[in-house]
Amino acid sequence: MNQPASPADTPGPRARRSTGRRLRGAIANRLGTDIVSGVYPPGTVLSSEVEFSEALQVSRGAFREAMQVLAAKGLVESRPKTGTRVLPRARWNLLDPDVLGWAFAGEPDPEFVRSIFELRAIVEPGAARLAAERGTREDLSTMKQALAGMRRHSLATEPGQAADRDFHDAILRATRNDALIVLSSTIGAAVHWTTRYKQRGRTLPRNPMPDHVKVYDAIAAGDGDAAAAAMRVLVDLAMADTAAQMQRAGAAGAAPVQPGSGPL
Repeated sequence: MNQPASPADTPGPRARRSTGRRLRGAIANRLGTDIVSGVYPPGTVLSSEVEFSEALQVSRGAFREAMQVLAAKGLVESRPKTGTRVLPRARWNLLDPDVLGWAFAGEPDPEFVRSIFELRAIVEPGAARLAAERGTREDLSTMKQALAGMRRHSLATEPGQAADRDFHDAILRATRNDALIVLSSTIGAAVHWTTRYKQRGRTLPRNPMPDHVKVYDAIAAGDGDAAAAAMRVLVDLAMADTAAQMQRAGAAGAAPVQPGSGPL
């Protein structure tokens, strides 16, 4: 007589939900990257739900959920009879960490990179100034631990890059300004992806640690002007390093890293 399947043999509701989220995320990641990288330019009407789900070998439900993710980020819009259309770039939520990651999956658009660094140049020096004025000992301890992690692991590693994000996040949180703190995920994603991009195919052209230490020292000293100035230098040098990498990639004729396999 056959025994009923045990819980260990049959995935429970939580396992099925987890698998569903991963599948939805994988589909959204692929299509999102293809849209941001220009495989599907704005105005493109995507293939039908049936065609896409068959081409990707996924259920229509999983594909539909992935489309909802992309719609929430402003990348696509679905309407009855007209189908799903890629929206203009001005509608995209470019501050979304996922969209930032998709933008750097290949060779990023120079104008997009410029806009991201302009955002950082506007936000971060002011945040550093406020952190110097309002930061607590706990904030300084978090920044110091992040610097130690960057030194220990280096920015060539995931742990080092995570520590770099923690450093910038701690500065924003030290402002005690809720509107600025909301930007922490965006700033952190921008720091992460530009750092990874700068190291693509080679090590960083210079050691950025002294620039971070100068920011920390100014904040720890409570010197808002010096903190703002040091952060501005840090962002400007990061932009110069990124621009240099983009020039190298252009001179080498580097093709974007293909996130998917092209149009389906």
